[in-house]
Amino acid sequence: MSDTPFGFGLPPEEPEDGDEGKKKESPGEGQSGGQGGRGAGGPANPFGFGFPGAGGPGGGDNPFAAMFGSMNPNDLGAAFQQLGQMLSYEGGPVNWDMAKDIARQTVSQGTPDGVKDTSIGPAERSAVEEAVRLADLWLDDATSLPSGSGTAVAWSRAEWVEATLPVWKELVDPVAERVGLAMGDVLPEEMQAMAGPLIGMMRSMGGAMFGQQIGQAVGVLAGEVVGSTDIGLPLGPSGKAALLPVNIEAFGKDLGIDKDEVRLYLALREAAHQRLFAHVPWLRSHLFGAVEGYARGIKVDTAKLEDVVGQLDPQNPEQLQEALQQGMFQPEDTPAQKAALARLETALALVEGWVDAVVHAAAKPRLSSADALRETLRRRRATGGPAEQTFATLIGLELRPRRLRDASRLWASLTDARGVDGRDGLWEHPDMLPTASDLDDPDGFVHREQLDFSELDKMLGEAAKGGESKSDDKSDGEGDKGTEDGGK
Repeated sequence: MSDTPFGFGLPPEEPEDGDEGKKKESPGEGQSGGQGGRGAGGPANPFGFGFPGAGGPGGGDNPFAAMFGSMNPNDLGAAFQQLGQMLSYEGGPVNWDMAKDIARQTVSQGTPDGVKDTSIGPAERSAVEEAVRLADLWLDDATSLPSGSGTAVAWSRAEWVEATLPVWKELVDPVAERVGLAMGDVLPEEMQAMAGPLIGMMRSMGGAMFGQQIGQAVGVLAGEVVGSTDIGLPLGPSGKAALLPVNIEAFGKDLGIDKDEVRLYLALREAAHQRLFAHVPWLRSHLFGAVEGYARGIKVDTAKLEDVVGQLDPQNPEQLQEALQQGMFQPEDTPAQKAALARLETALALVEGWVDAVVHAAAKPRLSSADALRETLRRRRATGGPAEQTFATLIGLELRPRRLRDASRLWASLTDARGVDGRDGLWEHPDMLPTASDLDDPDGFVHREQLDFSELDKMLGEAAKGGESKSDDKSDGEGDKGTEDGGK
């Protein structure tokens, strides 16, 4: 670590008039910037700021020379302006305003294959609404869960960004909070007590770093997703089935399948997710709780964080994204962390496996391309895209169902053995669901006797009512006794 904590420094300016415009550096100036503002005879300054009159070339003319190197006033002002924009944020662990702006900018640039975002016209909205309506009709035969789609909407990529950012906030903030705390730990212990403002500045910088990276990832993901539930989590508003026509067209472009069939199959998947999340009230909190539980067990690599911070250059903000993409999170190798990861991976697999099995049952008799589309979607979820990889390095977690095929086979076996009602009844309580070990032995789980939690809940409810009744009787008796005593 250099004498200037965090290594804040800017590269020499590029002169507008060639070599003649370069400022000739005296032998002492180059040394001053790397010595934290120490004068020839003055004391060392732990924060690297030179002071007027402190002696040596780092002090007299430019009090910030040690921090920013040799710069002319115009460049120095521009650097402070850019840095100020980053440090002016005073909110939570992620600068979400910055994230939204960058996501919208990324969307406006289009995808690498040249497909630009477009506004949604009446014909596309009508096609999506009709596809979701028909999908819900078909799903009535494949699942006992009723429709969960109050409305069906067609979104542009920009509309997807706006609608899903609140959920990304829930996912990312727990991890970002840990990074914000870790940024203060980068300072040497003896300096932390006197560096309150600097620590606050570093946390603001961390919020900007996350905001930039999240915005970039959400913007890229907006060019890949076809609905609001593509990653197995409910990213959109409750009860609103959403599809992205521009991405659906790009998805089906090279499949050789009629675009109406592609749209309908994807509508089946979106509508099936909506049914599950609408009628299994504990499922959303279960999934998000598993993500948060995993996040609590993540350690921040402070050595790598220090390297990232040391490379910060306000004139080159892209370096922030590149540095953060390297990843700085290390899951703790503890039983609790392993259990949290297993819970999350199993939950994602069960959700995606159920959707896969139910959609296949609904589509197979009606769509000639059902098998081909099923396999394409399975591979898509198994491999993920560049944006999913960005989130993996950013929050230390891959939102990907590793055991989708195993879970789908188990749900299909349950349908054969217990029927649609018996299969879907397992969603009544989280303890009734298959575990990771059950995915290894699906036959054993299918034929195992299951606890009837509905009866247990009924018994507990009756017991609670009985207790309340006895308490009321006792109160009434005491009241009568009090009256009698008072009448004596």
